Amino acid sequence: MTSQVTVGLDGSPESTAAARWAAYEAVLRGASLDLVHAEEWLENPPLPVATTEERRHWAEGVLRGTADELRREHPSLEISTRRVGGLPSLALASAAKDSDMLVLGSRGLGSIAGFVVGSTGSATIAETERPVVLVRSADGSGNPAGGVPERGHVVAGLDIHQPGDRILAFAFEEAARRDGTLVVVHGWSPPPVLSYAPALDAGVLMEIGHGIGTELEGILGPWRAEFPSVPVEPRVTIGQAAIQILDAATGAALVVVGRRIRRSSFGTHIGPVAHAVMHHATSPVAVVAHG
Repeated sequence: MTSQVTVGLDGSPESTAAARWAAYEAVLRGASLDLVHAEEWLENPPLPVATTEERRHWAEGVLRGTADELRREHPSLEISTRRVGGLPSLALASAAKDSDMLVLGSRGLGSIAGFVVGSTGSATIAETERPVVLVRSADGSGNPAGGVPERGHVVAGLDIHQPGDRILAFAFEEAARRDGTLVVVHGWSPPPVLSYAPALDAGVLMEIGHGIGTELEGILGPWRAEFPSVPVEPRVTIGQAAIQILDAATGAALVVVGRRIRRSSFGTHIGPVAHAVMHHATSPVAVVAHG
């Protein structure tokens, strides 16, 4: 499969920021960049687009203008553009089915409120098994929040009780590309029974934490051997996993979280930890599907 990064464009500053981040990522990977406009993507159109013909011209202008700008910034980058139809989440997921990843933008609401991923973005994440990266444009300028760091640490949230190979493979590769440290975070909560024996809490908690740390090191061992140039910092901390990941994510080049691939009659489910990190991390967030 030819290496390719796909990005969804809707003419907003957030999607422009996503495209700029995706271009740098494509260069790091030695991949091509595919700019895609889903016809029904717009939740809040930046301008009134009434007729089908007007919509087509407007979409082509957005794609062409973004591609021209990125070609000036990255002359050697191979860039393609296309419009796709159908239900936006399904159309974007289908467009990225042969890509390394799909990159989408999300808008900021402030440090307390967090960020809005949007119904289309959330639905797209649930529809594809390809990694989806969410990029912020906090100032509305069309630039990724925090710039586009080609170097820097990568944070991976890992539940040692769930399959983590896809998450770790993605995170180690991204850290290797950026010559950065990989911080692997596992947050855990003490068993409720400990609250009835406070005198034993400190010793018991230390013993439990040591056991979890040993288990995490066992999981990381083969990956350290495969990526010997990547410094790894395991963190086993007491507290909600999402909060611990967000704390480690300050200033990170990329944050990686997982979501389980599961479908039911009630639809797909992203998961509370991934959902919280998606909506509150200022760094780009990669959501990696796993079994």
